[in-house]
Amino acid sequence: MKNFQYKGWLVAFFSILILTGCQEDDIEFGDITTPTNLTVSFNIVGQDTDNPNGDGSGLVEFAASADNAITYRFDFGDGTEADVAPNGTITHRFVQQGLNTYNITAIASGTGGVTTSSVVAVQVFSAFDDVEARSFLTGAMTTQDNDGNLTIDNSQSYTKTWYLAASEPGHLGVGPSLDLDLQIFGTPTQFYFPAFFAATPNNFCDDFADHCLCNDELTFSIDTNNEMTYQLNNNGQTFFNGAHQAIVGGPGGEDLCLDFDTSGTSTVTLAPGDTDWSLVPDPSFEARATQLNFSDGGFMGYYVSSSTYEIIEITEDFLYVRTIDGLDPALAWYHKFSTTPPGADSDADRLSDITIYNNLTWEDDFNTDGAPDPSRWTYDIGTGDNGWGNGEAQYYTDRADNVIVSNGNLVITAKSESFNGSAYTSARIKSQDLYEFTNGRVEIRAKLPEGQGTWPALWMLGANFPEVGWPVSGELDIMEQTGQDKSIIKGTAHYPAVSPGTGNTADAPIENATSEFHIYSLEWTPEAIYFALDDEIFHTVPNNADLPFNADFFFIMNVAMGGTLGGTIATGFDEATMEVDYIRVYQ
Repeated sequence: MKNFQYKGWLVAFFSILILTGCQEDDIEFGDITTPTNLTVSFNIVGQDTDNPNGDGSGLVEFAASADNAITYRFDFGDGTEADVAPNGTITHRFVQQGLNTYNITAIASGTGGVTTSSVVAVQVFSAFDDVEARSFLTGAMTTQDNDGNLTIDNSQSYTKTWYLAASEPGHLGVGPSLDLDLQIFGTPTQFYFPAFFAATPNNFCDDFADHCLCNDELTFSIDTNNEMTYQLNNNGQTFFNGAHQAIVGGPGGEDLCLDFDTSGTSTVTLAPGDTDWSLVPDPSFEARATQLNFSDGGFMGYYVSSSTYEIIEITEDFLYVRTIDGLDPALAWYHKFSTTPPGADSDADRLSDITIYNNLTWEDDFNTDGAPDPSRWTYDIGTGDNGWGNGEAQYYTDRADNVIVSNGNLVITAKSESFNGSAYTSARIKSQDLYEFTNGRVEIRAKLPEGQGTWPALWMLGANFPEVGWPVSGELDIMEQTGQDKSIIKGTAHYPAVSPGTGNTADAPIENATSEFHIYSLEWTPEAIYFALDDEIFHTVPNNADLPFNADFFFIMNVAMGGTLGGTIATGFDEATMEVDYIRVYQ
């Protein structure tokens, strides 16, 4: 990997300008002071008579001081990036296994960019290893002794290539670091998953070739000396975070694929992770907590100025890592990798291929004409607060004119008529207090209403809504359609981290939604929530114990008029209907 020390280069260049580039006698830059009397001391953590080179953690505490110094920098001689230490103190972990000697350079900077340096040699013992992780990463064979200890078979070298796990939810994501999590909530709630953004399956790789992220090949190798190395083949372009493009002169702002040479090789060392996973509130969550350290600026696909990644999960064919943003430590980035190239597992895009729920536990086929079955459905009546919170224009009723079961379908009709002060009527039925459930697969076969301004929705709301309100209760919109565009539908999850607002949402194109029946589905598991149209998954939301999607929800089916998604109602609108053939729950 190329190691671009661009910050140091700018400092050196600016220093040359100060010392040699000024020819005008009337230009002054202030005093230039050179640091003097630089001293460097260190303490190897765990060092004692029995452990003269430390306790095996590899941790060493350094302290530098000098007269006239305004900041300090340390180069640790182990291939990692130099670290700035404004007050001269810093702790570093050396991770090369065994007893190794490192030459550490301490650099004191004075005004005008003038520096003084000093070198000290430190012999440190590091005992950490994760043999299974090495084996999974590189494909190396292992042997096991009678005590169950694994050893890499060093009789030959091994190589293994990884790819973006494009079909996995959250294959690229971002969430808060622990510090930001504490600032926002006062207690750890979200620092261990991508709460801010999690890519949906094939978010970047729909065509499996158009996006540079989908072309990355991450190759790990291990030789007969047990040294692990890494190469990133990015086929010429790297996907850069918008805040990290200075290294290649990018425009910043929007994430972009930019030309970047990654042809070099990094050395990979392992260390205990720095994240305090004991603070995770979900007792079922487990992290491997092994840290990958890449020398010479190595990185794993998406560029966020970081060369240190912590393994959350690893198997023979799956790798899930987390890294802290190199410029903004408030952000934690997540990446998932697979040994299968993007596109090779495209069949996983069908809900029927991944569902774990196949026992029919509740249904309504709407085969009895008349009012909806009162053992399954009740009603919301009226206009609600501010048009049900969305500025909607209709008055909901339980009249047969607005809701009826007829000819094997539930029919909800939105009408233009003056009723109790509203210009439109419609219906909103719900299973609240009659049927509520946690986890399962939902299928609803329905035909949507025509007409600009109609806002049909098939959705679910947390059963604790009356006690905790929205969005704390959570909301799952299996299907919504705007009043202005009948060629798409939306699938959305609402929860406190993303709502109020647009929610965690995605669109799916649809043909003949108002003239033909389609199946709108939801697969709701403790790990993920999948939204599907006619069995094709179009949106995935990672689930965990801190989101509201681990308790009972109830169904709602309605047709609204106008409001935030219905929009402008067409002049001359008369009436439109939504027909539902059936609703089924599998668990």
